[in-house]
Amino acid sequence: MGPLSGMKVIELAHIMSGPVCGMMLADMGADVVKVEKVPDGDDSRRFSPILPSGESASFMIVNRNKRGIGLNLKSDGGREVLKRLLSDADVVTENYRAGTHDGEVRSRL
Repeated sequence: MGPLSGMKVIELAHIMSGPVCGMMLADMGADVVKVEKVPDGDDSRRFSPILPSGESASFMIVNRNKRGIGLNLKSDGGREVLKRLLSDADVVTENYRAGTHDGEVRSRL
């Protein structure tokens, strides 16, 4: 529980700055759903140091308290799932370079 309990956030972010934003929202009680590319996921999954479990410590820290899903946003099925996730979201965060979610993907949502 926290001041943001009941708020749903869809995180279309990777590496560090975007996920840190989502981490802070989740730490304050928001329901944050991290959307990762498939098949590799967030690039930070491979950052050092790697824990004995095989996970990146950096990835685990900035993605705590979140739920996650891997989607191919270039596929009709992936866009349909994202559309459903966005339908009741209160906030969307993203930190991809300009144009990544413009054009083809955004126009099909």
